[in-house]
Amino acid sequence: MKWTGRFKNYGMAALRKDLISGCIVGIVAIPLGMAFAIASGVKPEYGLYTTIVAGILISLLGGSRFQIGGPTGAFIPILLAIVMQYGYENLLIAGFLAGVFLVLMGLLRLGALIKFIPRPVTIGFTAGIAVTIFSGQIGNFLGLRGVERHEYFYENMKEIVLRLPSLNIYSVLTAGICLAALLLTPKYLPKVPGSLVGIIISTLAAAWLFPGKVTTIGSAYGPIPGGLPGFHPISLAWDSVRPMLQPALIIALLGSIESLLSAVVADGMTGTRHNSNRELIGQGIANIAAPLFGGIPATGAIARTATNIKNGAVSPFSGVIHGVVVLLIVALFAPYASNIPLASMAPILMLVAWNMSERKAFAHMLKTRTGDSLVLLVTFLLTVFTTLTTAVEVGLILAVVLFVKRMSELLTVDKVLPDPSSANAKVKAHVVTEDHDCPQVSIFTVDGPLFFGASQAFDRFASQIEDGLQRVVLIRMSKVPFMDTTGEANFASLVKRLRGAEITVLVSGLRSQPRKLLAKTGCLYRMGEEHFFENTGDALNYALGLINNEKCRGCKHFAFRECAGLCGTAEGAGSQATPPAAARHVLPERPGALVREGKATV
Repeated sequence: MKWTGRFKNYGMAALRKDLISGCIVGIVAIPLGMAFAIASGVKPEYGLYTTIVAGILISLLGGSRFQIGGPTGAFIPILLAIVMQYGYENLLIAGFLAGVFLVLMGLLRLGALIKFIPRPVTIGFTAGIAVTIFSGQIGNFLGLRGVERHEYFYENMKEIVLRLPSLNIYSVLTAGICLAALLLTPKYLPKVPGSLVGIIISTLAAAWLFPGKVTTIGSAYGPIPGGLPGFHPISLAWDSVRPMLQPALIIALLGSIESLLSAVVADGMTGTRHNSNRELIGQGIANIAAPLFGGIPATGAIARTATNIKNGAVSPFSGVIHGVVVLLIVALFAPYASNIPLASMAPILMLVAWNMSERKAFAHMLKTRTGDSLVLLVTFLLTVFTTLTTAVEVGLILAVVLFVKRMSELLTVDKVLPDPSSANAKVKAHVVTEDHDCPQVSIFTVDGPLFFGASQAFDRFASQIEDGLQRVVLIRMSKVPFMDTTGEANFASLVKRLRGAEITVLVSGLRSQPRKLLAKTGCLYRMGEEHFFENTGDALNYALGLINNEKCRGCKHFAFRECAGLCGTAEGAGSQATPPAAARHVLPERPGALVREGKATV
């Protein structure tokens, strides 16, 4: 997506729409920015600074025309854990490094790879994050005093239970008023931001009905400074950087998933297409810049992006305007935000958690009772009870193991013979019986990928062949789409063992990727060009030219149509016919030459 394409035919009408949508999203972003910052364990103004700096840069430099960036709920658990373990200054270092990782991911064109993260993993940790956010606001909702934040879920729940005697009924009333406004505003005033209405009404109610009875942002964190965000230098000494590499990588991974998912949602709503790699680069630059002004990590925000689109946004200018609006409000009205009760922020974050919980997809996937259900449940529980880092790592490993298991189960090897009832004498497995099977020529159809996870199935195949007394083994490989080096090693070992037992191995229908790999390893040439065929018919004609005619006398199997003639031939017993000249081989004349692809016709 070129820069000019994002502003093609841009005029005053488009600017008017961007101004309206940008102002609305900017107003929506203010309470969310403060709430996410507080939940992440930092001062509320740092969330606002993130909204300003990262929000403007993500819109200007990202790959989505409608993306709105800023602090999001998905980051809360990991940011809180970093703040508690390493402190705020090291959080800035982790955010800066995450930005570097995101830029590198974009430059290396890894945007498309993010899509390969299994859905059970993403749903699992998203639902786990939602539980963490929701539970983290119970204390503020109830107005509990002296609540200490802990890194792990069960410790936080224990802390809440211990502090229940300090419940503040005024905080509950304030939170209830805000929650009612959040639920009713979309119904009666759908174009008005519910979070803003909830904060204003609940703050005014608390100040008027029970002044000084509830904890406010100012009493908990000090007054919010007005004016522009100042430059905040960070230390990039190796001793400071080294411990933050792993947290930064997790932030980058989570940020890339969140931002690209938001971009995909925007594409679906507008019929446009985003540039994944450019989006990662834009997100990276924004996260490099935000910590230099005290900001926390940011990513694309799905809800704010959707709000931007619904209010008529046309170009990235709406995102820039949203950041400018937040900047102006912070510069002019920041001190007034200090009077907002923490109880008013709690319902906003709880509703965010409820909306991001993926509850329907979670329940649906859990009901399937498959391997994906296990990955989902493990990732969810580890996100809640341990850390997001552990959950993602274990979830991905478990998903890979289950994937390998499923792929290995796809590999089937069937012994086949031509079906006389078929018009073209197609080979089929059901034709092979105890009384109908050639003692000298065995045909096997391999169906599925030959890779490291399928080694056991291939070993059973090898044992099945070696248990017989065949003279020729024909392996049909037209249904083998992929072969890795482990599969090649197993195949080469099988050929070597069979040739050691004086069994000739023929291959038909070898596809492009396995053929190239066998050529690279030399297995193709060691077997000999006369043993590779484009189709099964030619390979079978060649195989019948290698059999011992003496053994055919008196055979009652009649596996092939040629058997009637061979079984009745008395002369020439023990001789071997010359392989027919009509057989077509697919081996290149010299190593390195491209082998043309063929498909079995029998």
